[in-house]
Amino acid sequence: MNSEHTQRIIGAGSAGIDIVIVCLLIHGGKPLQFSQIAGLATATALYWATRPNLTARPHFPGWETATQLAALALLFIFLRGATLTLLTQHCGWTPQLAILLTAPAGWAVMLWTAKAMLSIQEPARRWRAFVIAMAVYSLALRLLYAGLVELMPEEAYYWNYAQHLDYGYLDHPPMVAWLIRAATAIFGQTQFAVRAGSILCGLFTTFFVYRLTRNVYGEAAALASVALTQALPFFFLSGLLMTPDAPMTAAWAACLYFLERALIANQAGAWWRAGVALGLGLVSKYTILLLPIVAAAYVVWNPGSRHWLRRSEPYLATLCALLVFAPVLIWNAQHEWASFAFQTSRRLAEAPRFALPNLIASVIVLLTPIGALALVLAMNSKRAQQAAARRLLRLAALLPLGVFFVFSLRHQVKLDWTGAPWVAALPLLSAEMVWAGPPSGPLSGTRFDALRDGVRAAWRPTLAALMLFYAAGLYYLVQGWPGVGYGKHIEILPVGWRGLAAQILDAAQESRRQTGVEPVIVGMDRYAIASEIAFYGGQRLPAPPLTSSAHLFLGIGLMYERWTPPASMASRTLLLVAYDPNELSGPYVEPRVANLGPVQSVALSREGKPIRTMYYRFAYDYRPFATQ
Repeated sequence: MNSEHTQRIIGAGSAGIDIVIVCLLIHGGKPLQFSQIAGLATATALYWATRPNLTARPHFPGWETATQLAALALLFIFLRGATLTLLTQHCGWTPQLAILLTAPAGWAVMLWTAKAMLSIQEPARRWRAFVIAMAVYSLALRLLYAGLVELMPEEAYYWNYAQHLDYGYLDHPPMVAWLIRAATAIFGQTQFAVRAGSILCGLFTTFFVYRLTRNVYGEAAALASVALTQALPFFFLSGLLMTPDAPMTAAWAACLYFLERALIANQAGAWWRAGVALGLGLVSKYTILLLPIVAAAYVVWNPGSRHWLRRSEPYLATLCALLVFAPVLIWNAQHEWASFAFQTSRRLAEAPRFALPNLIASVIVLLTPIGALALVLAMNSKRAQQAAARRLLRLAALLPLGVFFVFSLRHQVKLDWTGAPWVAALPLLSAEMVWAGPPSGPLSGTRFDALRDGVRAAWRPTLAALMLFYAAGLYYLVQGWPGVGYGKHIEILPVGWRGLAAQILDAAQESRRQTGVEPVIVGMDRYAIASEIAFYGGQRLPAPPLTSSAHLFLGIGLMYERWTPPASMASRTLLLVAYDPNELSGPYVEPRVANLGPVQSVALSREGKPIRTMYYRFAYDYRPFATQ
């Protein structure tokens, strides 16, 4: 019997042991997730024990091989956990049937991947296999967990955008609402539908970054850029969470790609495509306005590009962008330029605050420490190859960062602000990852050369560790970890919103049965409570419940101030929901209602693990403020 046939028998036997262990544990009353982890871990250990040659690969230490295989097993545990949850909780399968049908396929894929890891010795082929495997795994993670992880408050708020479809909104342009509305029309009012647009945008981002990097640095660097767009924190999250950053990042990547075609490859037709991409970006998030500034600065700075100032194409591209952006301009003109003011004068009017450390921290978080160090090295490279394109990419990365640097000296900056501009850094980082030529630039010499080699060697374990971190984190949000609880800040950690909505709706429906009046559910914050209850309430009721926010009591409500103006709530019964019981009384609440019910609590938990306590009370006969 040849070794290949023997390995197949061992693999099939390991899959069978896995299935038997899982079914026995489930029969004994153990939860499915505990059972599947125990089954896969035990069967994997037995498989490795029968394959002593696993740690005897030429040119690779045994501990390195064992570490890689252990990480591979963990990655499959997290992926299988999501698959089993989807099949049992959303498709109605029994746990035994789910594990019986998924285990053989999972083992086949895992063993095929392990075989590829062990057998491919040539570095270029191993790197290509690593990138492809990571891209497939990243997409699988997003597709499976997008429908399992509860919505972040921002996502639920943008889902409410889609329920009030318009050409513009106070705090953002409308693209996020349009994408959610289109996806929910296809997939229904589900978590996956809300996030489907972000997954699609992530694929577009990867495509244009790949094409851009290939144009400038070749196929090897382009493959490296795929790895970066799948694994770096900002790009992974923007390809999963449905926020304005998702479509804006895709538009940013497309616009930068077409600008490179126009400015470096001298393709006149690329200008109008860049204009359309810019317009789509502006309909997503205003930050992309920094990109035409980059293009203008490059044309002025680079003598070989100044002839475009005398050509019509850049100006026609600007017209294309304005035509695509026109609905948002019309909405703002009809609403006293509210959205533009919200994003400019309102932020500039905030109390001065030195936030440069926050900006530096955001760069390190979004790029990882290895990525930030690699970017410094890449920016200091003086290679002659593709000098013009490299100047464009550097400018496209550094000019927005410079704007945020100046802003951070006196104003707060948000974590995601520098995210999309790092699209320009991805080709530079990718080129450094695969560069095989001699070092160059001011940061060269023995010590810097060793640093470059160390950073280059650190990329693969860093990317693999990031993917493992995402998988473990998503698994935690859906299933939890033994002995590990959940933090009380559900506005940051999306766990508990479905349970809160269920209990608040029960209280609202009981009140309606007793009084015949449908209460308006009011979250005593800007939008999180109201938005989450509206989304998850809509999954329990024929239509989403009417919700509102703290603006009814002189708080901030953002778009809720327009969806439910105080005058429209006059004389209504309100069900107030808050994080703190003190928010349900006081000088802003009591004078505005005729009567208040008792404060009651809602204990949120999952699988017996406490999350936090929320509070609610009824308020009768709401009276708007006279100034409203």
